[in-house]
Amino acid sequence: MAVGPAAERIALARESFLHDEEPPPGLVRPPILASWTRSRSFSVASDHLELPYEIDAEPDSPLMRAAGPVVEDIADTFATEPVSVILCDDEGVVLDRRTGDSALRRQLDRIWLAPGYSYAEQYVGTNGIGTALEGRAPAQVYGHEHYVDHLEDMACAGVPIHHPVSGKLLGVLDLTCWRNEASALMAATAATIAHRIEERLLEQSGRRELTLLHDYLAACRRGRGAVVAVGADLMMMNDKARELLDAGDHGPLIAEATEALRTGRRRQLLVDLPSGNTARVQCRPSWAEGSLSGGVLQVQLVSKAPVATRHTAAAVGAALPTAVGSGALWTKCAQTVDRHFRMREWLVLEGEEGTGRTTLARATHQAHSPAGHVRVLDAAHASPAWLAEVADELATGGGTLVLQHIDVLSADHALALADVLDPHRESTDPERQWVVATRAHGTDGPDSPELAELQGCFPRSIEVPPLRHHIEDVAELVPYLLARLTRGADLHCSPEAMRVLMRNRWPGNVDQLYQVLRKVVARRRTGVIRPEDLPPEVRAITRRVLTPLEAIECDAIVDALLDTDGNKAEAARRLGMSRATIYRRIRGYGITMPDGSAV
Repeated sequence: MAVGPAAERIALARESFLHDEEPPPGLVRPPILASWTRSRSFSVASDHLELPYEIDAEPDSPLMRAAGPVVEDIADTFATEPVSVILCDDEGVVLDRRTGDSALRRQLDRIWLAPGYSYAEQYVGTNGIGTALEGRAPAQVYGHEHYVDHLEDMACAGVPIHHPVSGKLLGVLDLTCWRNEASALMAATAATIAHRIEERLLEQSGRRELTLLHDYLAACRRGRGAVVAVGADLMMMNDKARELLDAGDHGPLIAEATEALRTGRRRQLLVDLPSGNTARVQCRPSWAEGSLSGGVLQVQLVSKAPVATRHTAAAVGAALPTAVGSGALWTKCAQTVDRHFRMREWLVLEGEEGTGRTTLARATHQAHSPAGHVRVLDAAHASPAWLAEVADELATGGGTLVLQHIDVLSADHALALADVLDPHRESTDPERQWVVATRAHGTDGPDSPELAELQGCFPRSIEVPPLRHHIEDVAELVPYLLARLTRGADLHCSPEAMRVLMRNRWPGNVDQLYQVLRKVVARRRTGVIRPEDLPPEVRAITRRVLTPLEAIECDAIVDALLDTDGNKAEAARRLGMSRATIYRRIRGYGITMPDGSAV
């Protein structure tokens, strides 16, 4: 195909960019230059295509149901035109492709712009589909504006498709044709088609939302209590709920209630909230379809923290000298532990190694009794003398006793420890000793009868979240740990290095972060930490920071893959998701098997 002067200038600008030279100002459109920069950061090859392939798609997804008739209709309209109508999901995977032009169809097959292949920017560089997804806005890419050589004969216009209620990005509608067939109407036409799909999405979602609205209004009419309605894409609450619940309580309350609503059955929950309150929640499902659900929550506070305590509790993670963090999951866990301390209720703190179970118990004690007595005894050293130490501590009374790693106790020692604890666990003395046990969770098989009897001495178990589930707290932990390691010297972390740390999975949790920073401090005690100062073990990072919910989902997928020896189809079946979804999640989260191979 002939190349005009303007196209030739763009081609030369692209070559300059690929050789690390800045194109002349004003020659390349800003969205294209930004996309080229992202493509280079993704290490996309400019001389060949290498695309991932999905084994299957999700034919019954909301997007496919809404877009199918629209794409069919538009394909009939364009049957004699050299243009292709392409529908992709939110990760750039082609779900549907329609064209009546045989030459164009063969070209699209040659460049793998076909169902099952992903045209995300991270794989293909600048293109109408991936660039629309990255920019969250319409994208037009012509000829040599494409990052990869093999796409210079094409032109495309992609428009994001958003859910009309939640605003969530669902996918892209793309029109692709030969470069010399492109016109200014492509973008407007693609936008019109995307708008029609969004209108059908609104029609589909309306039925569920109307049912939920009916149940919500009925609940509000029945009583004067706090009522909250939760759907896949919306939340409503009456004035009483707004008065009753702190803004920071909404997330944890909705997260736990949503899990209950998915069962499709009425349930009652007790939810510990970050504000320090405890709520009794009646969950009444309005509808439940697969992983989606909606329903009405009637909320009542069964224990309300005093105002002073609530203000203190909201900052428990950040304020305590030995337990840093203010993320929602960490704060909720800390609040729950704090409430048990105030009531002197014994408890077990479960979690992965390095999550800070003992640290949290110490910090909770020190927040209330800075000069009080704390004793930590590790069950790994259990012996008759060790059991005698436990008995002496309980006999003395007052303070806090932490029994670490009770899950490693032998059967005989577990029974002996239960006998030592039993006379003291029912004490009503408000100043009685607060006893906390720690153990690892996720052990294979059920507990032994002896360990189960020992754990019966503790009325409540609380899981301390792994660092990857409250990764936002890395930003607070790093300066705190650096100050400890340098004894206050002026050493801080650059934004670039902090991004690397926050995108790490931290299998060793806070302990691993501490060890990494200790290695850094051994080489540099003042100044600024750059990415190159970090040890190699933290260079295996995800492409972006995962949200707490994404981190939990990622863990579930990893566990399922390990349980099925890497069989993705079986793992998907156990998790109740399609194979297409699990493939996307594996790729998106960068999951690898323990031997280091990609799955």
